[in-house]
Amino acid sequence: MPRRHRLRTALVVVASVVVVALLATTLIAAVVLRRPLPEVSGEQTVPGLAEEVHVTRDARGVPTIVAQTPADLFAAQGYVAAQDRFFEMDYRRHVTAGRLSELVGADEDALAADKVVRTLGWRRVAEQEWAVLPADARAHLEAYAAGVNAYLEDRDTAALAMEYTVLGQRVPVERPEPWDPVDSLAWLKAMAWDLRANYDKELSRALTYQSVQDVARVEQLFPAYPQDRNLPILDAAAVAGRTAAPVADAVDLTDVLADADLQEALVAADRALAAVPHLVGDGEGVGSNSWVVAGEHTASGAPLLANDPHLSISAPGIWSQVGLRCAQVDDACPFDVSGFSLAGLPGVVIGHNADLAWGLTNLGADVTDFFLERVEDGEVVVDGGHEPVAERTETIEVAGGDDVELVVRSTRHGPIVSDVLDVGGLARAPVPEGAPGRRFEVALAWTALQPGRTAQAVLAMMTARDADDVAAAAAMLDVPSQNIVFATTDGHIGYQAPGRIPLRANVPASPVPSDGTWPRPGWDSRYDWQGFVDPADMPRALDPAEGFVVAANQAVTPAGVGPFLAEDTDYGYRAQRIRDLLTAEIEAGRTLDAEAMARIQTDRRTPYADVLVPTLLEIDLDEPFAADGQELLRSWDRVASADSAAAAYLAAVWADLLDLTFADDLPEGHAPSGDSRWLEVVRTILAEPTSPWWDDRSTPGVVEGRDEILSRALADARYELTATLGSRTEDWAWGKLHVAAPEHLVLGGEGVPGVVRSLVNPPAQRVGGGSSVVDATGWDAASGSFAVTSGPSMRMVVDLGDLDSSTWVNLTGTSGHPASPHYDDQLPAWARGEQFAWPFSDAAVEADAVDRQTLVPADD
Repeated sequence: MPRRHRLRTALVVVASVVVVALLATTLIAAVVLRRPLPEVSGEQTVPGLAEEVHVTRDARGVPTIVAQTPADLFAAQGYVAAQDRFFEMDYRRHVTAGRLSELVGADEDALAADKVVRTLGWRRVAEQEWAVLPADARAHLEAYAAGVNAYLEDRDTAALAMEYTVLGQRVPVERPEPWDPVDSLAWLKAMAWDLRANYDKELSRALTYQSVQDVARVEQLFPAYPQDRNLPILDAAAVAGRTAAPVADAVDLTDVLADADLQEALVAADRALAAVPHLVGDGEGVGSNSWVVAGEHTASGAPLLANDPHLSISAPGIWSQVGLRCAQVDDACPFDVSGFSLAGLPGVVIGHNADLAWGLTNLGADVTDFFLERVEDGEVVVDGGHEPVAERTETIEVAGGDDVELVVRSTRHGPIVSDVLDVGGLARAPVPEGAPGRRFEVALAWTALQPGRTAQAVLAMMTARDADDVAAAAAMLDVPSQNIVFATTDGHIGYQAPGRIPLRANVPASPVPSDGTWPRPGWDSRYDWQGFVDPADMPRALDPAEGFVVAANQAVTPAGVGPFLAEDTDYGYRAQRIRDLLTAEIEAGRTLDAEAMARIQTDRRTPYADVLVPTLLEIDLDEPFAADGQELLRSWDRVASADSAAAAYLAAVWADLLDLTFADDLPEGHAPSGDSRWLEVVRTILAEPTSPWWDDRSTPGVVEGRDEILSRALADARYELTATLGSRTEDWAWGKLHVAAPEHLVLGGEGVPGVVRSLVNPPAQRVGGGSSVVDATGWDAASGSFAVTSGPSMRMVVDLGDLDSSTWVNLTGTSGHPASPHYDDQLPAWARGEQFAWPFSDAAVEADAVDRQTLVPADD
């Protein structure tokens, strides 16, 4: 079971019996579920406001907040966020502070999460960031916190969220403490962690070496970006930059990587970091699509912008829609913006103002490195000398249980992550005090563990008007590093890469690459980071000649051009499909509008079919029953629609092919997920029928080749789907397997009574799409399930010619209360690929208003 599901299950078991009892009567159920629903109309007193604030909500509960000053605007946003989603906010701050055990009590998974998050020190870094933020950013964060606390002030815990009532049946649930501005900053660390790029691949390379014992073979599982097939975001002409100074002599790590103690340390680090809960997404499918098209190719003559971030699916969904407007937009109150926010953070993260629209996709920058530390007599070796290991003690409080003491150890590179947990006996016994000893530890260097200004960047983007403003905001967007695409109402389109990107030493050819894709020797200071890429050197483009920009997690620049950003990006199949669709429309002389952009967002052509089907059809299957499945592929349009039998069959073949080909060569926990990397791996070996990867090492004396493995996969898939969907292939459909089922953050997981899950989990949706498909409903081929693990967390299309013609849709809804009609009212439209009108002008917002709320200052 995936860890996030185990954790949710553990949280729920604490109260499942009592919940069933509570739900035994309709009256009690109604009280528990409906009591926290907020009042969204009429007049409410909000202490701390200077003047009245007006809030309107549309038919889907989306609020537009109008205030006279920034302080009142952000206070009102905090108040409204607490109305709709306070438990979500509280859960997130417990996770990001390493205090989950305080909320849910004695639970092994919660305690493991707390230990690792405390070791990483998310909250400690957030506290340091508070000191470096300018006064205006601090003021906005403080106003937001004041608004949250105004809502908490006169409400008991049961009136805030039904989840507290449930958890309170087994563990002591304290009244939630006041919101602190640092809680918002710590939430940004969780975002940065889930979007941190390649740390898992870096560990996977090192762990795979143990079984393969050949660096070159390991590298075949991480092929180079196929820039001859899938174009990067920018071409060479648009990029400038510099690289780090070279190191004279490379360190050969091959013998070190084979060391049993080091491998034990790597396994321990891998297990520890897997304990961290993922609040926005992890693994296969986490990414995004975005693109902008110049007015010369649009129906309105003005630019169009589309964005759909691909993150984990949950209930409530990750994003909250909101409009934030100053009653009079001027220098004193400059905000007039609408878009997608994150509960717990002031402002709008993705959206548009009256002059500029922007979208974000994960750049995939390599911002983490594992440093292998030689430890001798309790100190780390550095350049032939020794340095002490820094230590601090953290106290983890456990609701209803005893406190837990945790010793956190760090080197100059970062926290040591190989000694945090005792997982399955894998904790590494310390060297006895006073005894001579030498061993390895693993330390994590991560740019987010240094104070940054990401919160300031979010606030700055809301008032950006042009490319220079975007560049200025990007220079502050330290982590997570995100591709920014933008378009303006005066006709410009552009791209900007932000992020704090490490400069690494340029090491000569060595058996083990030193570009950040493998762990680095911590005992040689030449391998330390050499600083960071200057923001002025980060890739950017304004009004490119081809008239559009596509940023969908592919490589940013051609190989070797500009500053080194990453090696382990997405392999560009989604991005190239978007480019091809846009090019086809333009070359056909058709102009694009918002509807056409939304249609592209739900394109379901699968690159897996383009890569695999020609070869699969060449395989001779002797058994007619098995060949029935193969026949589905012959006339298939290669579109992974929800009703496609061929799409279901190919997915089953793909999962079996990966297992048969690679399971015998990979370390535990690193089975192929089936994402774009594995598609590229298989594409490169399909032309090699005798590649050693095809051989199943678990069958001694037998050497399998490509055709035998493909035959097995084709036949096995036929029998598996027969057991799951029936023997008649005409009864098969991809959507019967590929189901989007958002789960409640705490009460929605396995092991929870069905009556509870039915109340808090929205109805599952059959969907099309898939991994590396533009309609990116990702699934994990290693999990044994085809269920959606990630997907478009929202979709939006902005028409810069008429902002009221823009469209948007959220994954679930605006509310975090399961009893609210807006908890999941957007989910069916999302599943169908539909979007709603997105009003922006005063007149359009007023015309759409259903509820009107006035927040008034308290009497002095």
